[in-house]
Amino acid sequence: MRIRHAKIADAEAIAAMLFRLAEETGDGPYFSSTAETIRAHGFGDAPLFETLIAEQNGAPAGLALFFRHFSTTRGQPGVYVQDLWVAPEGRSSGLGAALLIAVAAHARESWGAAYLALTRHGHNEGADAFYTRFGFTAQESDVPMFLSGDGFTRLADRSKSEAVA
Repeated sequence: MRIRHAKIADAEAIAAMLFRLAEETGDGPYFSSTAETIRAHGFGDAPLFETLIAEQNGAPAGLALFFRHFSTTRGQPGVYVQDLWVAPEGRSSGLGAALLIAVAAHARESWGAAYLALTRHGHNEGADAFYTRFGFTAQESDVPMFLSGDGFTRLADRSKSEAVA
């Protein structure tokens, strides 16, 4: 097993692994990332995320996609793991743990991260057991909420009619 930082040439593999994750979690019908969007937003002068790829026998077997995070409550920088996925045949082999460890170490060394945050899918009991093993706890007071599509467009368009101080 080897864990390495993704290169732009990995965009196809990243998109394929993310698609498999979306299929497994029931998000397949909503999934719209492509190799092109991965290249555009994950690489270049100002990437919005980083990806670590786990390889077994030279082939991609898992990934962790993450980005910088800051908690005003903690007053510290952290890292947010957006996606963690290991191919079914590699589960229970330590790949998921190795990816989390690599993300935490990289974030601590690169920008002084003091915590790791993530959101797991509510119906994934296997993921719940996996994260609980490391000491992750649910923040009962935190409820992830999302604004997208027309609602996001309407909100963003308000800047055209309202002065931003």
